[in-house]
Amino acid sequence: MRRFLLLLLFLFLVMISGVLVGEREIVWAEDCDGKVGEPLYTCLGSEIDNLSRALKMSQDATAPLETEVEKLGAQIKSIQNQIDLAKKKQGELEEGIEEREAKVADQYVILAKKTREFYKQMRSNSLLVKLLSSMGAGSMSRDLAYRAEANDRDRMIILQLSGEIGQLEADKLDLEERRVKLAGLQASLDKEKKFFDGEIGKAKAYQSDLQGKIASLTSLQQSILAGKAEVFSTTVGDVPLADDPNSRPDYNPGFSPAFAAFSFGAPHFKGMSQYGAFGRAKSGQKAETILQAYYGGVEIKKDYDAGKQIGVSGYGRMDIETYVKRVYEMPGSWGDENGMEALKAQAVAARSYALAWTREGTGGSICTTQACQVYKNANKGGKWEEAVNATRGWVLYKDGKIVSAWYASTSGGYQESYNSLDYLKDGSNHNTPAFWDAEGGRDGWTSKAWESRAGSPWFYKGWYKSRNGSSCGRSHPWLTAEEMADVVNAWVVLYQRGESDSRIAPVDVESCWGKSGVNPYSIDELRGKGGYGRVTGVSVMYRSDGVTDRVTFQTDKGSVAINGREFYKAFNLRAPARIALKSGLFNIEQK
Repeated sequence: MRRFLLLLLFLFLVMISGVLVGEREIVWAEDCDGKVGEPLYTCLGSEIDNLSRALKMSQDATAPLETEVEKLGAQIKSIQNQIDLAKKKQGELEEGIEEREAKVADQYVILAKKTREFYKQMRSNSLLVKLLSSMGAGSMSRDLAYRAEANDRDRMIILQLSGEIGQLEADKLDLEERRVKLAGLQASLDKEKKFFDGEIGKAKAYQSDLQGKIASLTSLQQSILAGKAEVFSTTVGDVPLADDPNSRPDYNPGFSPAFAAFSFGAPHFKGMSQYGAFGRAKSGQKAETILQAYYGGVEIKKDYDAGKQIGVSGYGRMDIETYVKRVYEMPGSWGDENGMEALKAQAVAARSYALAWTREGTGGSICTTQACQVYKNANKGGKWEEAVNATRGWVLYKDGKIVSAWYASTSGGYQESYNSLDYLKDGSNHNTPAFWDAEGGRDGWTSKAWESRAGSPWFYKGWYKSRNGSSCGRSHPWLTAEEMADVVNAWVVLYQRGESDSRIAPVDVESCWGKSGVNPYSIDELRGKGGYGRVTGVSVMYRSDGVTDRVTFQTDKGSVAINGREFYKAFNLRAPARIALKSGLFNIEQK
């Protein structure tokens, strides 16, 4: 047991020494303040690296200790059971000794009494007196024999009693020694367990503190990812989808080789594609067919109460039909381009969405921005109002419950599934279909996608501007062979080397994003870690569930295959300026 505890103590000291080394190497945030000649972001970048290294050192050292402490716990439990059993036996022994003490005491009193009487008798009835008495010789002989037998018996009792008294004293001494040893063992065991539990607790607290510091210092990466992905529910009627020639694959960047990432669609890919509905309508599909395609297996009721009142944030309550006439989510001009059925499908989706959001007017007010549906406090009129009137009272149902009908501008040719009844939070379930939104399915994905046929400028686009138009001086999404290799090197650090990714950020993050404290790797520094200097070729493979499966680059160091999801993150963290991927379904073009 002692050797086992000493081994654990040695392991713990090894861990503590590692942690202390890590602490000595850390440059804490307050140490960065006021350093002469050193930019704050440089100091913070070093701090993040040191924090991550200290955290890993502590975690690596704590892991074996935790394993040993688990073993110690099992051994402690076993020893504790033995101690408890020993205490039980000790209690039984104490009770036995107490009973023996009482019996010996009784015997001792009796024997003392008999001894006194015998002595008195011997004194008062001496042998000489007996010889001179009138007692006959025979009687005297019998009396002497009796007396001799009694004396022998008393001698045996005395010897036995003396032995019992001696054994009793020995047992009492042994019992006291056991009591002291058991108490010491229990105290030692409790102390060791408390010590190890406390030290592991301190190590865990130390690790938690490091993780908090790292999270705080690397939160900018999350803002970069969110800013580049810009996951928002933009619809056709929300912002104009300007057709930027520079974002097309036929744009000439003026250098070669050149590489650009092109996203299929943006942003959430669930429910009805508005451009897809437009393409379907232009091909002759009716509103009912369009709705069934995107929402799957729903019932279209056409007699909903047109006077149903709902709350609209900032505008009070109004009937559902008035509200839908003031929804600005699809261009009315589509009605003049053979897209009237798409407008009607949109009116039904907007009506259903508003009723689901407000729980048919009983669950709060619907917001008026893109977070819900864009509402303006005036009838939109024209073909839109005509479509609303034509579908008056049309609402999507499933199992007697109103469907929350999501929609967005462009999905890129693949619609993802979602539970349209999840808003009820009562276990209701209706999963919309997941499918390739093209005539002929996946085989016609790029050439016959309904969105492509409708002319969506977001169907296949290279993104290099933020939503407000900022491009940080870049006029196109194309990267040089070295810049694309830099993204590959970022992937190596993120997913292959197991190092801290705190410095994986655009090289121009400070000037473009207005952020400091990141200290991004330079292209040369990252090349030193990843090893790739130039990309010379690329190929892309897709999965049947609508995402990019794999990107394979030909480089100056040979071929490298990258998981599509991993490349998406590495690209959005490292690609310069505002160049970004908006979808997990993407392609890499080469010129």
